[in-house]
Amino acid sequence: MTKAQINSGSNKSRLCVYLEYILLGLCLCVTGLRVTITEAPAPQTVNLSLNLTDNLYSVSLWSVLILSFICWFVWAFCSRRFFYRLTWIEFGLCLFAVSAVAAGFVASDKRAAINDAVLFIGPVLSALLLVQILDSRFKIKLVLCVIAAFGVVSAYKCHEQFSITNQMDIEQYESAPDAMLEPFGIEAGSFNHMLFKHRLYSRDVRGFFTTSNSAGCFAMLASFAAIILVIDTFRNHKSGWTGLAGLVLCGFAGAVVIFGLIITRSKGAIVASLIAAAMFAVYLSFGKWIRAHKKTIFVTLLLLAVTTGGLVVIYGLNYGRLPGGNSMLVRWQYWTGAAKMYADRPFTGVGGGNFAHFYPHYKIASASETVTDPHNFILMLLAQYGPFGLVGFLLMILLPLWRVIFCAGTESVENSKPLPKLIPAVYVIAISAALWIVRPLILLLPSTASPEEKYSAVIILYRLPIIIFILGFLFFVGSGLKKTKKQSSKIAICALFCAVLGVLLHNLIDYAIFEPGVSSCFWAILACLIALDFNSKNRKQFVRKMPISAKILVASAT
Repeated sequence: MTKAQINSGSNKSRLCVYLEYILLGLCLCVTGLRVTITEAPAPQTVNLSLNLTDNLYSVSLWSVLILSFICWFVWAFCSRRFFYRLTWIEFGLCLFAVSAVAAGFVASDKRAAINDAVLFIGPVLSALLLVQILDSRFKIKLVLCVIAAFGVVSAYKCHEQFSITNQMDIEQYESAPDAMLEPFGIEAGSFNHMLFKHRLYSRDVRGFFTTSNSAGCFAMLASFAAIILVIDTFRNHKSGWTGLAGLVLCGFAGAVVIFGLIITRSKGAIVASLIAAAMFAVYLSFGKWIRAHKKTIFVTLLLLAVTTGGLVVIYGLNYGRLPGGNSMLVRWQYWTGAAKMYADRPFTGVGGGNFAHFYPHYKIASASETVTDPHNFILMLLAQYGPFGLVGFLLMILLPLWRVIFCAGTESVENSKPLPKLIPAVYVIAISAALWIVRPLILLLPSTASPEEKYSAVIILYRLPIIIFILGFLFFVGSGLKKTKKQSSKIAICALFCAVLGVLLHNLIDYAIFEPGVSSCFWAILACLIALDFNSKNRKQFVRKMPISAKILVASAT
């Protein structure tokens, strides 16, 4: 039986193709900024000016992604024919948007609710945009190369903190504690001061993120991207020293990314990564048998997940804690307070970004720490957006995964053209330029630093990450963004699928999925998974010639 040949981008106009290249570059630049500048999920500091600056920066970047999607949609809609890949994310997004509006009306802090809704919807719209743009395996590989290359950068930053920076911060604090507390708006002797000291002396390896758990979650995503690239390079490397050198460099870069995951010492991220890696290894070994019995396996795993969750809740209710160390004890305290909060507003929740305002009222007496989230993405969504918000969020992720597993398509061989030779270089230059320009504007140097200290900080803080990113990208390109002999779409789809499940599993005890840098990469990985599924199974697109009245209406509304 002859396999169908596809080229999903062949029917697009030249101007649309150029626009998509530009928008893809914008998405990659925003991702690069997200994963190299520390952003809290919902910036909340005592210092009001810092709060406003952090929120303005976060909302501005998400707005770039939202406007990019709108720009593409209007252009595509007003073209001769409207081509759209239905991702199944749209159903959950509509439900979540409705719940966000309802929760916003009842929120006590409506500005926080609006900001939080933008922080949720921005990366989702970027995923919808990427699915439309990633119409060839070469573009998908480009996105994976960028994510994996930033995994190398994060590993470098984690190693620097582990070996040098954490000790320097402790020495700086001990010599001048007030100078370190003032930028965060922390008063000496306060409870926040105690928490600051605890985190400082725990020597948390967090890279460019707020916690080691978030750094580990990002490293998990980057590790699976790196694994795909290493496998692709291995399957397509040329014979001789040149091919062997490319394979060795790609493998070395992949090992660095995995080392970055290990050095974070995030137990949750490492355990979730091991489970995801085990699922991937099982698929590589028993792929045909798994595909033949996928429904039975799915039902078994679903029952196992429900049973495990029920046993965990029963254990917590009986013993007042979760099994494990002290971190599991405090997590049960967070969960108990979040459950009480949800019970008071079971339909709308307290509103996005409002958890921190309400938690002190609901936290149990034995809980010493006041937190801004319950360290569980399910409870976080329930408490802030209600059940419809939770269902909408889960549908945005699970419906595409369901289609990848259970909805068969016409097996196809992609016949798309490789990327033009200059495109990868242009993207690397654009991303590097964005880092070069924006990071110094956000990561300001102390005004009291000497000229020698400022010069060293500029090299280490601003320039070295760019150099490492460029080297990591070059290492990961491996066989290049050109025609390859063997394509491993099924392997890549499985690896990305396992990465998504690993992140969801990890965030049952953490909030890393809501941190902007992790969220950007998570939705980009999901977009790559959906796009790969479209390209390899020749799924049908929505194609229609829109009437002129509809085009005028959409353009005017925009």
